Amino acid sequence: MRIGIIGAGAVGGTLAALLDRAGHELAVTARGAHLDAIRENGIRLDGGWGEHVARVAAGPVLEGGFELVILATKAQDSAAALDANLAALGTAPLLVVQNGLGGLRVAREHAPDSPLLGGLALMAVSYLEPGRVTVTGGNPLILGAGEGCDAELLARVAEVMRQALPVEVTRDIVGAQWTKLLINHVNALPAATGLSVQEVVADDGLRRVMTASMRETVRVARRIGVRFGAVQGVSGAVLGLIGVAPLSLGQAFPRLLARRMGEVPNPGSTLQSIRRGQLTEIDFLNGAVVSAAAEHGLRAPINAAIVQLVHEVETAGAFVTPAEVVARVLGQSGSGSTLQKSA
Repeated sequence: MRIGIIGAGAVGGTLAALLDRAGHELAVTARGAHLDAIRENGIRLDGGWGEHVARVAAGPVLEGGFELVILATKAQDSAAALDANLAALGTAPLLVVQNGLGGLRVAREHAPDSPLLGGLALMAVSYLEPGRVTVTGGNPLILGAGEGCDAELLARVAEVMRQALPVEVTRDIVGAQWTKLLINHVNALPAATGLSVQEVVADDGLRRVMTASMRETVRVARRIGVRFGAVQGVSGAVLGLIGVAPLSLGQAFPRLLARRMGEVPNPGSTLQSIRRGQLTEIDFLNGAVVSAAAEHGLRAPINAAIVQLVHEVETAGAFVTPAEVVARVLGQSGSGSTLQKSA
């Protein structure tokens, strides 16, 4: 199958390398030194799923027709990326593989002629240098149908992706996205402190902050009627317990996520953006919780404080100490356990 990938970063580059290894014809978009490295040496994959060098067509935009296009840019870059690649996309199915919420909505607005699928990349991957991606946790890709996608198309795309990596199919992509959003709460504090996910979870204070943000997210979701989908063997019912359990018990969940990442330090996608001098997707992660709460007349002060910290690091270029994170996030909201009604 001829497949185009918009955004060959950590996730997009990993998918490109795996699909190339499975025998598909790939073309990807990239920029700057990363694009130069791909053109010269291909995409180098290493880590948990073995080693492979994918010699793929690469450019600032896709060229030609495709049977499937995967959007794997950061969420904040989606609209511009789709507009730039609309001619090559045509009416091909579009698989949106992104962190956060709202990706399918943006895709519908900017790619109105394509049937849509949602994808959640649960694998832990890092893009630490141009042209190279490293898998530190070999977890599956979750697929679900979006607008315009019927059961036959979903099954066909799932079969193609299974040739490259483990795939699970969900009937409720929105519920699964909320579950992935909760999992992605591991990203914010590494971006604020410069520490790996494993180091953050190992720190008693930072782990407490992370758990408080997760608990607040679960409470927001319950108040607005969201049902968490089963992802990676974790049921929505189990996640619901985070909303009512004491922080001391809720901390078992970030510990589980850190263990699944393995021993290789994982910086998380948001810290990787900080290190590359790029704006992060924090507004589509913890910020999505703040926005969802506000739309229903609620406040989410823990997540709002974390978003503010990450934006400060983006602007100042200096990380915050763990002690300051704990003081600023939990200090202004008590224990971090209260979901507040907005004024």
